[in-house]
Amino acid sequence: MLKQGGSILLLFCILIEYGSGLYFHIGETERKCFLEEIPDETKVLVHYKVELYDPRSDGFMPSSPGIGMHVEVRDPDDTPILSRVYSSEGRIAFTSHTPGEHVICLYSNSTAWFSGVQLRVHLDIQVGEQAIDYANVAQKEKLSELQLRIRQLVDQVEQITKEQNYQRYREERFRQTSESTHRRVVWWSLSQTVILLIMVCITGSLNLVRYLSTMTYADGYQL
Repeated sequence: MLKQGGSILLLFCILIEYGSGLYFHIGETERKCFLEEIPDETKVLVHYKVELYDPRSDGFMPSSPGIGMHVEVRDPDDTPILSRVYSSEGRIAFTSHTPGEHVICLYSNSTAWFSGVQLRVHLDIQVGEQAIDYANVAQKEKLSELQLRIRQLVDQVEQITKEQNYQRYREERFRQTSESTHRRVVWWSLSQTVILLIMVCITGSLNLVRYLSTMTYADGYQL
């Protein structure tokens, strides 16, 4: 039993590693968003295909012409990169200009005619050199097989460099956040200590005044 479970887990890991994408189900009023960490100046290619649930066959079939997808992409500063309606199947390309988490949202643009229909959306997000169509590059630039391979290696090195720069950027932001949090904690502790000392001094002064006011001097005067 354990061996069978391990095999299933291994197969699941292989599918995740080598699978070309994923699919998810949404209703027509639902909105699905994905976070993708992308270095700056990096090409991103999003492939998608929408299928429509058919209750007669209890399966999914190619979507109707009236159903498309509204796609929105926002950068880490919440600035829109693109927002438009596409057909039921296609691809979207954009280039990042700010490193960090980009938000990719999809939802149906269908009308009330299809209200209540469930959709299956196949999605494949490719980042960096994976998003480059090298067959098209070789044809356009008339590259030999060796030249194309060198081009791929150069792109891979550039992508690795961008990833390393992005990791350093993340580490620097984390360090700044940690230092800022530490400073706030220190100042909060100091302010609490100062307030406590002030309260102690005020309480001591009031107690002293109260004590002196109750003292009776030998000459009969009372403070």
